[in-house]
Amino acid sequence: MKRLSERFRGLYWRQMFVTMGTVLLTLALLGASYSALGYNFLRQERIGDMGTRASVVARLSAGYLRNGGFTSQTELSTLTGFAASMSDLNFLICDTEGRTLLSTDSSLDGLSVTIPQSLMDETQATGTGSSRSDLNGIFAEKRLLVGVPVTDTAGVQVGAVFAVSVVHSSLDEMWQGFIGLFTMTSCVVLMVAFMASSITAMRQVRPIREMVAATRRYADGDFDIRMRDTDRNDEIGELAASFNNMAESLQQTERKRREFIANISHELKTPMTTIAGYTDGILDGTIPYESEKQYLQIISGESRRLSRLVRRMLDVSQLQAMDPLKNGCYFDVCESMRRVLISMEKKITDRGLDVDADIPDEPILVLGDNDMITQVIYNLLENAAKFATPGSVLYLGVVRRDGKARVTVRNVGDTIPAAELPLLFERFHKSDKSRSEDKTGVGLGLYIVKTILEQHREKIDVTSEDGVTTFSFSLTAE
Repeated sequence: MKRLSERFRGLYWRQMFVTMGTVLLTLALLGASYSALGYNFLRQERIGDMGTRASVVARLSAGYLRNGGFTSQTELSTLTGFAASMSDLNFLICDTEGRTLLSTDSSLDGLSVTIPQSLMDETQATGTGSSRSDLNGIFAEKRLLVGVPVTDTAGVQVGAVFAVSVVHSSLDEMWQGFIGLFTMTSCVVLMVAFMASSITAMRQVRPIREMVAATRRYADGDFDIRMRDTDRNDEIGELAASFNNMAESLQQTERKRREFIANISHELKTPMTTIAGYTDGILDGTIPYESEKQYLQIISGESRRLSRLVRRMLDVSQLQAMDPLKNGCYFDVCESMRRVLISMEKKITDRGLDVDADIPDEPILVLGDNDMITQVIYNLLENAAKFATPGSVLYLGVVRRDGKARVTVRNVGDTIPAAELPLLFERFHKSDKSRSEDKTGVGLGLYIVKTILEQHREKIDVTSEDGVTTFSFSLTAE
């Protein structure tokens, strides 16, 4: 019972109940409106028809009422024959007090029939009157009476003629036929609405149920499932496409997370293994006393490299959480480049490199975080100096073009294969050559560069041809 109750609380049944309830309420309101309007229309049509016939009889009855009765057999025959031709009506000819003087209904012969005073007053006051009445029990059921006044040649009212429906239910039968037709039509409309609503609700609910099942799979770490309704040109299709994009993004994030864990495990494992191995060697006497200082220096170097790795990882986490453009301001990128050159002077000199600095004297103001952009320039220049051929020239320059400041760092060294260029900005990526020559790097410098520029809504480009490697990026200039 609980499961059944939960099922009926689902989105499908909620939509079905709302749709069917709306259709039923609409049909009920339409039925009530058309019932009232239709009944009144049919009743007025019937009253008008009966009034017309009663008027004809009233003109024929004027002489009879004026003289107190028929003066000849001919008048009586004429009136009786005309009334008999009205197969669905009987007529009551009354005096001004409502007493019936003559009736075409043989069932009233010998009975004293009096028209209700309210109906007589309405007939005399308005020229026509109508009512449903059994005439104080004369008829077995109520019948429709329509009366018109009878006047003499001087315009004085001398009585009234009332048309009486012979079959009391003639109007009701017409109305029942209308109700039956409306009921049948309503049932057909209800069935069509039910089928259309069911199909529509199922088309809307099915992809949502698939998404619910997919999210449960995602929670278990399975990101391979995809939605099938991306070809629909509606909100469900857009939602399915967005859902698939989200799944693809989650899958890539999960893949990068696993790669990151594998890379960081490898990077941490190497110095920690070295430190543990040499420390155990010193403690158990495997390493002779006179060599302990040499191996302690190795342990110290590996400890510093481990510390740099952890620090760089913390830097990356902090950078990814920052929004430099939110509270950013304009600063002189030329001054930042000069400061980097000064701080790198010793490293450049030790490598025997020359510097070709193309930095304008006039300031170039750019939007962003000064410290973060300075870190980008420092990392690029340090990387260029590290892998430049000794005695070659480093290039550092900036130009202003189309509202952007374009910063370029270039060195001369080994050509980087084209297939490896997109990998340079990945975490912990280092080419085989760099691993052999650079024992201090941790493979996060260029990744930090890309992260900072992405936070600034910018990109970095790299080319490497004929031994010349060029890194360049843009910043929004004032």
